[in-house]
Amino acid sequence: MSDRNRNQLPNNLPQLQNLIKRDPQSYIEEFLQQYRHYESNLQIFQLKPTQHSKNLAELVMFFCQVAQCYPKELAGYPQQLIDLLRRHSTVLDPDMRMTFCKGLILLRNKGLIEPTSLLELFFELLRCQDKLLRKMLYHHLVNDIKRINKKHQDNRVNTTLQNFMYTMLRDSNAVAGKMSLDVMIELYKKNIWRDAKTVNVIVAACFSKITKILVAALKFFLGSDAEEDGDSRSSDSDDDAPTQRTLLMAQRVNKKTRKRQRKTEMALKLLKKEKKKKKPVPFNFSALHLIHDPQNVAEKLFKQLESSNERFEVKLMMINLVSRLVGIHELFLFNFYPFLQRFVQPHQREVTKILLCAAQSTHQLVPPDIVETMVRTIVNNFVTERNSSEVMAVGLNAVREICSRCPLAMGQDLLQDLVQYKSYRNKAVVSAARSLISLFRGINPEMLHKKDRGKPTAHSTEIRAKEYGELVAQDFIPGAEVLKDETAEGDNEESDESDSDDSEGSWHDIIHSSDEEEVGEAKKDNPAENLTAEEKKARAAAISQTRLLTQQDFQDIKVHQLSKQLEATKNKRGTKRKHVELEQETSAELLSLSRIEGINSRPRHDKEARLATVMAGREGRNKYGSKKGRMNPNASTTNKEKLRKKPFMMVKQKHGFKTKTKRSFRDKQIALRNILLKKQKRR
Repeated sequence: MSDRNRNQLPNNLPQLQNLIKRDPQSYIEEFLQQYRHYESNLQIFQLKPTQHSKNLAELVMFFCQVAQCYPKELAGYPQQLIDLLRRHSTVLDPDMRMTFCKGLILLRNKGLIEPTSLLELFFELLRCQDKLLRKMLYHHLVNDIKRINKKHQDNRVNTTLQNFMYTMLRDSNAVAGKMSLDVMIELYKKNIWRDAKTVNVIVAACFSKITKILVAALKFFLGSDAEEDGDSRSSDSDDDAPTQRTLLMAQRVNKKTRKRQRKTEMALKLLKKEKKKKKPVPFNFSALHLIHDPQNVAEKLFKQLESSNERFEVKLMMINLVSRLVGIHELFLFNFYPFLQRFVQPHQREVTKILLCAAQSTHQLVPPDIVETMVRTIVNNFVTERNSSEVMAVGLNAVREICSRCPLAMGQDLLQDLVQYKSYRNKAVVSAARSLISLFRGINPEMLHKKDRGKPTAHSTEIRAKEYGELVAQDFIPGAEVLKDETAEGDNEESDESDSDDSEGSWHDIIHSSDEEEVGEAKKDNPAENLTAEEKKARAAAISQTRLLTQQDFQDIKVHQLSKQLEATKNKRGTKRKHVELEQETSAELLSLSRIEGINSRPRHDKEARLATVMAGREGRNKYGSKKGRMNPNASTTNKEKLRKKPFMMVKQKHGFKTKTKRSFRDKQIALRNILLKKQKRR
């Protein structure tokens, strides 16, 4: 390089940066000159840190770009920037603070800074009143921790950061605590920090005095964040995207062209694809299982709820979380049920969610007398004829869900009164009462009248009501009696072989087709069909103890056990259910709000729904009209076709004249009588 160009390098930092990256040793003198210039600017800047220094900002980014070329000369440079930000973070000019942070992120990406010190600094910088800076730091924190744990979990860094973030949640600055909590929640959702320590740090946020932090932690455990995001996105897209009705109306009104028709068909196809893609957001409740001491957490949260002055929506979220903890971990929180009874009123806002919490918080280990008080409160306030049918149906649904988790909470007298609503005048109440009957048919049919127990089946004969706290420990697999005994099959095969050997040269019986069908049906019959209950248990115990069951064996047992429940309803229309539906109802860990609000009455369809069903029925169907068509396609239209296109005002008189001439004598008599009656009234 010529001397003239070399002399211009101190004033052209981008060119000097490019040359240093190519050949660092050749430009060591220019680098040291810029470093001395940086130190002098830095001393001046520290005297007045609130002012913006353009020269210092350019030099900072220059040294961050070439730091990997001179590791010895710039060994203390990253720590110098960190100390500068720690000392003057709140008083720095926003642009200068952003420049320093970008330089540190650049040095971190080059691997010249340890992640622990830098990430702790960035968490502290979340206190700054700079929205753009907080947004940039948030994305860097999430992405950097994700990069650290990409290949393997770095437990040392994770533990240090989690301990530091635990202190940040208690920070007096609400914005810093909220952003720290958002980082932890985002890392949990991305399966980076999906451990018990992360969950328990977020549990600490549930007891924060800052409402924003409290609500964010509650939403995390309740799974509301994903639901709201999905709802907002779908609502935004639904508002912007055209509906099927608007597309069809545009095609009908606008000029008919092949291009427009093709575009409309493509838009309808895309609309159908979008509808198929939209699925409900699944909730992930694994975080509730990772809490160390759920009993202590539920008690502290309930104590905070009793003395809380938050708005009702926040209190409802706290009630929901306490009920889920009690139901999932089967906790004892007896004061929670009388607390809920204060809100169990039909006029109460969000009363269906209160009933949902009441059902979620019950389990088999709760004393029945405590839950029975809750059930009677719901019945007295909801299931009365002074309320509307929807209120009565919701009350019956809530009672059903509570009794499905704690069957002993229902007394026989109260059950007999509720069963009488099976003949109520409203369909929704009838369906809710019948669902209560079907529940007790499966858990304790002795509490029902004989006429309400239904047709006895193999499953109903095996049902026995459990006492409070009773656990059934079986030494065999229930339903294993339906499997074939392998030893018996082996003996049968040997006997068949001996019979075939002995029967050589003898006469053979010919089996007709009807006989073959009977033999096939006999082979398909259950081997334990004609056994008594004790013999079935003995057979199931023998099979369970003498052989290893395969996955297909367990599947056969499950199908047989479910088929016993369907025996009584297989011939009734509208009551047959699939095995998958029954399995989903029994295996649901948490209760859905639709189980309470689900009123089995067919609502009236709006115009869009009716139009959608009409258009769906027209798919793949030929158009109406004559299939023969015109003999001459160029011929003019007929008088009949012209009459259809005429305005109604031109033909209404003609139609009216025809109707008058075609009236019968009886119709004329009635019309004359009506005219005479009108005249008589006028007098």
